[in-house]
Amino acid sequence: MKHWESTLGRVSFINCDPLYHGLSEKWNTIVAPPSWLTGHLLRQDCLLAPIPAADYAAHFDELALIPDIGISSRGEVGSVLLFGNRPIEKMRDIAFPSDSSTSVKLMKHILELRNLNPRPISMGPDLETMLDRCDGALLIGDRALKSATEYPSKVVMDLGAEWFNQTNHPMVFGVFAARRDTDLKNLKKAHQALINQLELFETQPSHRKESIAESSRQSGQTVQRLQSYYGEVINRMWPEDYEGLAHFLKFVCGIDADLRFAWE
Repeated sequence: MKHWESTLGRVSFINCDPLYHGLSEKWNTIVAPPSWLTGHLLRQDCLLAPIPAADYAAHFDELALIPDIGISSRGEVGSVLLFGNRPIEKMRDIAFPSDSSTSVKLMKHILELRNLNPRPISMGPDLETMLDRCDGALLIGDRALKSATEYPSKVVMDLGAEWFNQTNHPMVFGVFAARRDTDLKNLKKAHQALINQLELFETQPSHRKESIAESSRQSGQTVQRLQSYYGEVINRMWPEDYEGLAHFLKFVCGIDADLRFAWE
């Protein structure tokens, strides 16, 4: 087996920790921001990876979905947030982060539906710097969680909640994907390994407690906040999640086609 065939991409946020905590050491991991993982996957640096849903759309002909697992929400997601010092209707410009394509596309879609046209500015994901320059700032992942804890009055919108309110669909921010030419035998082994860890998180209180404690140490968030957060961000995908993904791909990304799974 080649090195990349035993290497899994892992997003550098805690939103996928339930899938990876306690994973067998026979699996290597590449840890990177969501959009960087797309490049690793396409270059065959790893077997599979969680990537932005918008990146899956951009490489629809090259990639296939890994079933059952992802990064979604059915309302508030808690870690994809618009911050600002004024209401969204009065924002003249919004700083967009460079580490996620899905949140940026979703934010622009929400603005379009509201007939709003603030100037977009791409910046590194640092709230104070972003708000020094712009009226609004979009943050994702651990930085969004941290900033919401430190500056709760500056949270203007949770994009997961806004999407659900507009569409009544779950919002799928990230999907697990692989290149379409990847050997299915190895993919299924990796998929089962991740599913096994997720099932432990869902069914074994001691494992869940241990996993959340580790995520708390990593992120600086309290255990209490993370107990709630792991009900906001969801890693197990159901048919309604894939309906939401298809809706996002069609109406936001312009992909009106059946979802492509690695196997079914």
